[in-house]
Amino acid sequence: MSLRPRGEEQPDEGAGRGKGRPDGDRRRRRRRVLRWSASVLAVVILGTAGAGYLYYQHLNDNLRKSDLNLGDAKDRAQQPKANAAGQTPLNILLIGSDARDSAENQKLGGAKDTFNTAPRADVQMLLHLSADRTNMSVVSMPRDTLVDIPKCTDPDTGKVYGALTSTITNDSLGRGGPGCTVATWEKLTDIHIDHFMMIDFAGVVSMADAIGGVPVCVDANIHSKSSDGHGSGLKLKKGTTYVKGVQALQWLRTRYGFEDNTDIARAKAQHQYMNAMVRQLRENATLGSPNKLRRLAETATSALTVDDGLGSVAKLYDLSRELKKVPTQRITMTTMPWQYSSTSSGRVVPKPGDADKLFRLVREDIALDGKDKKKSGASAQSTDPAAADDRIAVQVQNGTRSSTRAAETGRAHTVAELLAGKGFTEARADSSAVPGEEKTVIRYPSADLEGDAQRVAKALGVPESAVEKSTDVDGVTLVVGADWRSGSAYKAAKDDDRTPDSAQAINGSDEKQCMHVNPGYTW
Repeated sequence: MSLRPRGEEQPDEGAGRGKGRPDGDRRRRRRRVLRWSASVLAVVILGTAGAGYLYYQHLNDNLRKSDLNLGDAKDRAQQPKANAAGQTPLNILLIGSDARDSAENQKLGGAKDTFNTAPRADVQMLLHLSADRTNMSVVSMPRDTLVDIPKCTDPDTGKVYGALTSTITNDSLGRGGPGCTVATWEKLTDIHIDHFMMIDFAGVVSMADAIGGVPVCVDANIHSKSSDGHGSGLKLKKGTTYVKGVQALQWLRTRYGFEDNTDIARAKAQHQYMNAMVRQLRENATLGSPNKLRRLAETATSALTVDDGLGSVAKLYDLSRELKKVPTQRITMTTMPWQYSSTSSGRVVPKPGDADKLFRLVREDIALDGKDKKKSGASAQSTDPAAADDRIAVQVQNGTRSSTRAAETGRAHTVAELLAGKGFTEARADSSAVPGEEKTVIRYPSADLEGDAQRVAKALGVPESAVEKSTDVDGVTLVVGADWRSGSAYKAAKDDDRTPDSAQAINGSDEKQCMHVNPGYTW
């Protein structure tokens, strides 16, 4: 099975739009989305950090600002703890909007019938800057990913958008603004997001021109144009080409012609472009010219929407200084591990196990390039102390069911009795059916119960990495997973901190990246 093509000319079929409606043909070109937006934004942050960010106070007026998180406060992911040196990581969500709210964006995006309609977050990338500033990780999410979108409130109108389940991720932006996309990411990953930066179509051409072009590579001649009109129009010869202007735009929006003609391949091409542009901005001596940097800064700030925490050039400059500390070879680009949805054709969902693991690595500030120095010392920020064991209420659930085996009967009751024998006399078995869990996990709803959850984990020998905050539970909840179907002693598997192969990691200093051309699009 292959991902159904969803190119620039395809109708949108998500969230009840397009498919099966009389105006489907009229909207056939509606999704001519340029998936380059967040890539360009990330380049502005990373690259400008290396080249040096000129401080122009008048640029403040260029920046547009919006609320950071539009979800309920109780649903926020917990802030990361400081390390032994008192340092904390930074998580920034980079959003590429397909808004057609200006003449320039309309010209670049096409689809006249979508002018001034609700924008979509067609590119989403989470940038994680490590607490010690030695490494950086970027996790992108395919635009066709089905996620649960939480309740969001529009900060301007007060309109409340109810929670949605199994909805395409890019719908989140139209539900009050970028703060809803942030809330969606936090719900999915349990990663606390400190800032967001959003960019629209406008500016990519000017930014590519400002640095003299970006080197990209294809392993064969490519022309992204099919007989029925699909494609971006990109036409390149085999090898490396410095693209700029409209050609850079074509590279970033190309799907038809790369690998299997999917959005996954397009994301890979965007990663290659980002890495190359970062190197150009950091290494190209011609950008020592103040006028050239000023031009890039003007273009970038005019295209940006940020949260209040980044709402000035001074704050962006401070951020750039932090990002500048990371060498290019310690930047790792990844794609969220995914698999095809069994219920919605052409959509994808986070891959069980691998996606959770990638999110955990980011939450725990573990470098995705595998070059972390061994962490030592307790965190500088402690949790609330645990209550006495006999006063900790624990709900025990049976999550031992797997894809190949039925749940082990009576397991919740057995483990609840085990806890009671260890002094947790308020432990109770929950007889209701729950989804299977591959590994045993302990969840808690709020920070004041984290210490209690950790105490339960310690008593059972469950690793701290299996203790997680979740608004889906009302109190400390132990879900006995498929890894503990029998016995009274939990044998924790050693944490594997290697980045999953399915994340398709790319190193920022790799200059040998070259996109594979689909044989049907060569010339």
